[in-house]
Amino acid sequence: MHPYLIRYLPILKWGGAYDRTALGNDLIAALIVTIMLIPQSLAYALLAGLPPEAGLYASIAPIILYAIFGTSRALAVGPVAVVSLMTAAALSNIVEQGTMGYGVAALSLAGLSGVILLGMGLFRLGFVANFLSHPVIAGFITASGLIIAASQLKHILGINAQGHNLWEIVVSLIEHLGETNVITAVIGVLGTAFLFWVRKGLKPLMQRLGAGAGVTGIMVKAGPVAVVVLSTLAVWGFGLADQGVKIVGEVPQSLPPLTLPSLSPGLLGQLLLPAFLISIIGFVESISVAQTLAAKKRQRIDPDQELIGLGAANIGAAFTGGFPVTGGFSRSVVNFDAGAETPAAGAYTAVGLAIAALFLTPLIYFLPKATLAATIIVAVLSLVDFSILKRSWGYSKADFAAVLATILLTLGFGVELGVSSGVGVSILLHLYRSSRPHVAEVGQMPGTEHFRNILRHKVLTDPHIVSLRVDESLYFANARFLEEKIHNRVARDPNIRHVILQCSAINEIDFSALESLETINDRLREMNVQLHLSEVKGPVMDRLEAQHFLDELTGRVFLSQYEAVKALKTPADEVRA
Repeated sequence: MHPYLIRYLPILKWGGAYDRTALGNDLIAALIVTIMLIPQSLAYALLAGLPPEAGLYASIAPIILYAIFGTSRALAVGPVAVVSLMTAAALSNIVEQGTMGYGVAALSLAGLSGVILLGMGLFRLGFVANFLSHPVIAGFITASGLIIAASQLKHILGINAQGHNLWEIVVSLIEHLGETNVITAVIGVLGTAFLFWVRKGLKPLMQRLGAGAGVTGIMVKAGPVAVVVLSTLAVWGFGLADQGVKIVGEVPQSLPPLTLPSLSPGLLGQLLLPAFLISIIGFVESISVAQTLAAKKRQRIDPDQELIGLGAANIGAAFTGGFPVTGGFSRSVVNFDAGAETPAAGAYTAVGLAIAALFLTPLIYFLPKATLAATIIVAVLSLVDFSILKRSWGYSKADFAAVLATILLTLGFGVELGVSSGVGVSILLHLYRSSRPHVAEVGQMPGTEHFRNILRHKVLTDPHIVSLRVDESLYFANARFLEEKIHNRVARDPNIRHVILQCSAINEIDFSALESLETINDRLREMNVQLHLSEVKGPVMDRLEAQHFLDELTGRVFLSQYEAVKALKTPADEVRA
């Protein structure tokens, strides 16, 4: 079989070795994940501002497509909290929620996101996600978790409240607090409390009762289903819908319909930036989960193929009544812990959800929206991690500033500006740090051929030689910094006759940096100082030779720093620094 075919269709690789053991493990995992996904899918559709069935639809075709094109054996694709919130934030600025146009815009957003992800995968642009630093992602997810939780309080209380950021939501909640439906509030608060208890208290209780780990795990994961069943029965049995409790209502009994996203240039233009941000955030979340789970079984994840898998999943959502999807953390961990062996577990989950969409939707007619809101709140608050502020403060003030800025901007101005600022801050931090590379003046460790920072070690130096180790590749943003560093060091010491640049950490020199090296060489020549290079890597040497820089170099190129100093030093003047 052609290797390119296997590369772009990973199912051909794991499918060829599929056996009965894998089938049994995948079916068990699929059953557990399906039970978990039914209430979760409905809840995330509510969060995205869409009818509940859209959550089921977004969890069927995308999972199957990812199973064909994805490389993770355990990643479970579908609606997730942050992407659902970003979907609602993007669409509410363009189309009124609850209208036909809103649903079409959601399809278009998923399709556009899918095309972006697919294009990035085909052109091997997975590295783009690296521009979002982990602290910034953590800050964005923390702030998003708070916004999501706050946005669901309106369903918990049974009131109307709007807002795109935390401040607007809180103000709106306060303004409508007097409209609280007491029965809805009781259902919402009890449901939330029970779900928190299931997460923290059920496992120890089951262990005290002597239940096995497998049974305990299933019961913990089935907690949301229990809340759904009990609250639905309560609303139906006591006629609470007639007393103002808002319910899901009628959900179509059908498989995902064939839908068409809009190709309107105007709409697509408005959705382009949100689709790009959703694609990047979704990919970062997905690849992080996939790589973490793969490492536990020494499996390999191909980031570029993951882009293709997620792109196919989102395009599938666009044509089957869904909205943007990605790999979810909680459901993927559940899938992994339940013993999923291959992506086929996801396909079996899709079958389970299809059965639910066909036969179980009448059972959720009386499901209160407060219960779905409780499910969302409990899920997203586990994502809130303020410890990142303390840890980043202790490690790097710049990272702390980036995290804090991302959190505050997301809370104050909404998720789109928050994630955009996060990308911007990440890039600016990288540019700032790399624009001021660490340049150490080094000397020889006595009795060795090793050179270390003169400020950290007792080393041997020569008053006529300055040895500088540049600990970063040279490019347009930091080239002038090196120029000034060398000029200032040589200008203040008239005894210097040689400058040696130790290039062991330089992996690349771009054209701007090459011009700076030429300037440094010319300035030193005017000061009667020779410029030498040592430990230059092969690819860097090739470029310098191709541009004839070495022909103009006033000094020499040495294989090692030791050889350079040995050839140039004056033994009588050697001193200890």
